[in-house]
Amino acid sequence: MKALAIFSSDVLSSSAYATEEILLVLLLAGSGALHNGLPIAAAIVLLLAIVTLSYRQTIKAYPSGGGAYIVAHDNLGRTPGLIAAGALLVDYVLTVSVSVAAGVAAVTSAVPEVHDLRVPMGVAVVALITLGNLRGVRESGTIFAAPTYFFLLMMGALILTGLAKVMLGETPGSLLHEAPPQEQVVATQGLSLWLIFRAFSSGCSALTGTEAISNGVPAFKPPESQNARTTLTMMAFILGFIFIGVTFLTSRYGLVPNEKETIVSLLGRDVFGDNVLYYAYQAATALVLFLAANTSFADFPRLSAILARDKFMPRQFAFKGDRLAFSNGIMLLAGAAALLLIVF
Repeated sequence: MKALAIFSSDVLSSSAYATEEILLVLLLAGSGALHNGLPIAAAIVLLLAIVTLSYRQTIKAYPSGGGAYIVAHDNLGRTPGLIAAGALLVDYVLTVSVSVAAGVAAVTSAVPEVHDLRVPMGVAVVALITLGNLRGVRESGTIFAAPTYFFLLMMGALILTGLAKVMLGETPGSLLHEAPPQEQVVATQGLSLWLIFRAFSSGCSALTGTEAISNGVPAFKPPESQNARTTLTMMAFILGFIFIGVTFLTSRYGLVPNEKETIVSLLGRDVFGDNVLYYAYQAATALVLFLAANTSFADFPRLSAILARDKFMPRQFAFKGDRLAFSNGIMLLAGAAALLLIVF
């Protein structure tokens, strides 16, 4: 069970912002278009199932661990391998910036007085994570397990409590019918197939980190391959449940995205009320998002070192620092993520 927390914090944390990413795109067509959020989420869960089946096969074929770069390079050749590696490097940078931004948003949603300090807070979090990794701090199962399971506990409580309220008729919407939007937003463009596809692609942020288990197969107890495949399947089921649950409840409460507060925070206030449960829920969300950002600080430098050894990146990225960490890769990742937070 500890493996689930170690390898799944990244992908599970994405459920904290994936629904909102869908709704923000649909909102361009007005609040009346938000009802498309649930079908789009269902399509993404179907894609999650396909990706999970694919990685189950990868784990079976590469029991020593096989990331996208290794698999693509071995089976398709150098160019596809480099394309996969480039996509992964960009993904790791975006994972840090998006996870930190979402974690800070969870804090500012609960404490709106610090809303204007979002950028300094985000850069400070990146700096702290960077410092810890440069000093050679290593993740342990216990450190990973506590925030991840705390988040799963609070998300489970949110969804089950919300579903109970829906079935008891205590929500604006019913089990079979959505609630009207709490706020009317004027459309800036029509609802087109292109906008639906754009919302789908934004919502696919829910799949961030699904590769982690296939990369870390050797870390599992024997039989490594079988345990990794089982953990991957469990992760997919949990993510699908949370993602669909949050999207479903959002539609039943008629929630509309806004700049001051995240969708999951609005949902938490409606389900739990403005009490200690809500603040515990927000704390769990922020913690797991910051933890998700930290996972990239192990993966980005490791992939950079592999590419450097293969002579596709400067050889300096293959060197370890005084604390046996790939310092150059860590600094590049931190700088790129901080720049994205400042610019966007």
